Amino acid sequence: MSGKTTMEKLVSLAKRRGFIYPGSEFYGGLAGFWDYGPMGVELKRNIENLWWKMFVQSVPNIYGLDAAIIMNQKVWQASGHAEGFSDLMVECKECKKRYRADHIKSDRCLECGGDLGEASLFNMMFETRVGAKQDEDSKTYLRPETAQGIFVNFKNVLDSYSPKMPFGIAQIGKAFRNEISPRDFVFRSREFTQMEIEYFVEEKNWEKEFDNWLLFMREWNEALGLKNVKEIDTPRDNLAHYSKKTIDFEYEFPFGRSELYGLAYRTDYDLKKHMEESGEDLRYRPHEGEPFLPHVIEPTFGLDRTILALLNEHYNENGERGVWLALPYKLAPVKAAVFPLLRNKEELVSKAREIYSSLRKEIPGVAWDDNGNVGKRYRRQDEVGTPFCVTIDFDTLEGEENSKDTVTVRNRDTMKQERVAIDDLVDYLKEKIGI
Repeated sequence: MSGKTTMEKLVSLAKRRGFIYPGSEFYGGLAGFWDYGPMGVELKRNIENLWWKMFVQSVPNIYGLDAAIIMNQKVWQASGHAEGFSDLMVECKECKKRYRADHIKSDRCLECGGDLGEASLFNMMFETRVGAKQDEDSKTYLRPETAQGIFVNFKNVLDSYSPKMPFGIAQIGKAFRNEISPRDFVFRSREFTQMEIEYFVEEKNWEKEFDNWLLFMREWNEALGLKNVKEIDTPRDNLAHYSKKTIDFEYEFPFGRSELYGLAYRTDYDLKKHMEESGEDLRYRPHEGEPFLPHVIEPTFGLDRTILALLNEHYNENGERGVWLALPYKLAPVKAAVFPLLRNKEELVSKAREIYSSLRKEIPGVAWDDNGNVGKRYRRQDEVGTPFCVTIDFDTLEGEENSKDTVTVRNRDTMKQERVAIDDLVDYLKEKIGI
């Protein structure tokens, strides 16, 4: 990152280039909700795919899950969310603006300067009803976390696969929290995506497994190219009620340092609560020895915060070149863009289309761009982080022996241009991108 990036620049780039749009924008928006555009969808998918490959497909004994967003309300009663998933809220006596008590350092309203009332608890779960009958039994909630869907499916995975200890269950999915004061773009929103693993271990081994997952998470940060990450061992008096040890991975966002990821030792709290409330026996039965209730290591990753961190970390700008995102090649929404040198020369366009079609069959994320001159196309592709631009010019069609049937490939990071034979282009790009 060159210089200090402001949130205003990131929000502007995200909307201008189709990464993230305000939700319900036609109607004035809705605080805490965001829509991902064409570039944002591709970036999200690339992050999810990399996470799934690193933490599920490459780690022994990890099982995938996609649990329902809406579950029986008894799940949330057993987990403690129905009663205790709350933040302290204060309300202005004049304009009625509400704030999270820990986000405001004054006894005056930030909007109108009025007096703030006494702090009160506010449950952040979105309540809803299931079925035609509107009574207490039909009440439930949009899930505020993905973890409980894993815990209530723990026995199903045990019965289906009889996994050996230790093992994990992984899930990527939506979660919802009715934040009192959503803020800082997608950092604190009311609808967001979590990537989580519940890793089940024997109690005697929790410290060793915790340290292993700490290393895995550091490798993840390296894969994303995130340098401004600090690990904070959460003081005992600040731990969540279910946790015996938590390390927060904090990142230096434009608004300050705040939590990006978390690694928690949840003990056997969740499985014990669900076993008590449901009456199901959730103990693990080893081939030898007595049944026991596993303890849990939980690495948790916020996908939206990951995107914000990536945009911030890899945002670059200077007066001459403009803005470019130096995203890791594998994460870039567009891996390569194909240009005809001139859009009004049929022979160039036809050859460029032929090359574009062949690349799309072999490489995910290949784009076509013939709008404006080549310089403007470079700038446009730089802003979405495209690593390579391929230009088909007159030398491609009728150049000298060493340039005919070659194209110009321009590297985003070095800005250097190289002639590459069309027959070698797919292999060249695959090697550079690492696919």
